[in-house]
Amino acid sequence: MECEITIHSDYKYIEIVTKGVLDKDSSMDMAKTIAATMRHHKVTRVLIDHRNVTNIPGNVLEVYERPKIFRIIGVLLGIKIAEVINPDHLEHFKFLETVCINQGYKFSIFYDRSNALEWLLG
Repeated sequence: MECEITIHSDYKYIEIVTKGVLDKDSSMDMAKTIAATMRHHKVTRVLIDHRNVTNIPGNVLEVYERPKIFRIIGVLLGIKIAEVINPDHLEHFKFLETVCINQGYKFSIFYDRSNALEWLLG
């Protein structure tokens, strides 16, 4: 998976735009990069645009364990995450949203970037 990071200093959030195959390893690498970037720039909000992800291999257990792994690699509970997704991947991201919320993260999925940004900055 490829990802491009933009820091929006004026609004105090970072934006990640991804494309390609979103597998477990690339997802964890992205989470580490997000955590480090957020710490460095002292921001607590992130917009992740996954609309150009073509495939999401993996299983339910990997998704279920993702919030625990986030904490291990330094993704703090106080952050707010908005993910813009392709409707074809709703089942995967809806489950991820549920487990993240159940583990204490402020996490929401959207189909539209402007709605995601409004929630994130609100």
